[in-house]
Amino acid sequence: MRRGARAIGVGLLAACALMGFAAAWALAATAGADTGAVVQTTTEPPPTEPPPPTEPPIEPPPAPTPAPIAFGVTVGNVAVGGLMPHRAAEKVRKAFTRPLVLVAAPARKIHIEPRALGARPNVPKAIRRARVARPGAVVALDVEVSRTRVRNYVERLGRDLDQKAVDARIVLKGVKPRAIPSEQGRHLKRLLNARAVRLALKTNTREPIPLAFDVFKPKVRVVKLGPAIVILRESKRLLFFAKEKLLRRFGIATGQSSYPTPLGSYEIVIMQRDPWWYPPPSGWAADSSPVPPGPGNPLGTRWMGISAPYVGIHGTPDSASIGYSASHGCIRMRISDAEWLFRHVEIGTPVFIVSR
Repeated sequence: MRRGARAIGVGLLAACALMGFAAAWALAATAGADTGAVVQTTTEPPPTEPPPPTEPPIEPPPAPTPAPIAFGVTVGNVAVGGLMPHRAAEKVRKAFTRPLVLVAAPARKIHIEPRALGARPNVPKAIRRARVARPGAVVALDVEVSRTRVRNYVERLGRDLDQKAVDARIVLKGVKPRAIPSEQGRHLKRLLNARAVRLALKTNTREPIPLAFDVFKPKVRVVKLGPAIVILRESKRLLFFAKEKLLRRFGIATGQSSYPTPLGSYEIVIMQRDPWWYPPPSGWAADSSPVPPGPGNPLGTRWMGISAPYVGIHGTPDSASIGYSASHGCIRMRISDAEWLFRHVEIGTPVFIVSR
């Protein structure tokens, strides 16, 4: 009995084992046959809790506001203390554009703008320095100046201002003599004045600049108007002036058309009483001989030679020639008129001969 029951138990255990293996094989075969099946998954709903708080964005710091320039600061001799930088720059630029004043004479001033001389200030650089300068600081203004343009300008100015010395002299105004005072000559100092102009631009100063000259004195500084003679060649008149006043008129004879009396300004250089007449080196007198003083002398009794060669004022024994072009260039007078004139003139008396 015991052996039979043990055999039955072993059989039941074997049968259970076989059934377990069969079920496992069937399940594995089913899973391997359907590989394209869609497997659905479920997602859990989001949590209902609020999201964590976020930090606000960080804003950049505001740009610093420009500060005014310290009090007492100057830029190129321009006070800019207490001004904002842009206002200070405007003020410096405006001050620099002021023209330079060149004093050529008490009554003559010449104005020239800096830009005409090629001058350019570096205002931004100067303002940057001024912004960090201490109160009362003096800030230089860098200025670029064209040496060539300044030199050329001064040269042109010199050609306009240079003048030669003028001697005192007597001139004719109309038919009346006038005494003209002397004038000093001058020459503009090119190098010295160009340096003064550049310095004024570099330092941004606009004080008047007195121009420097080399001065030349005239040879004749003073002349007094005493007696003077004016000869009207075509009118055949001699006018005698004493201190600009017309004192006498005389009829005269002048040169023939082939030997005209010369026009111009002369003076008496020789005076002779009862002169000899000597033939001049001219073709018309080639066969003539000297004539001693006397009634037949062609010079009469008085000879007043002028600075024109071989020309003079003299008396004539031929009174009928007065009023005509009859001489060989000289000025003839009646003998009595020549003697009167001789007493009232001297060496150096001016003689003006005009065509009217």
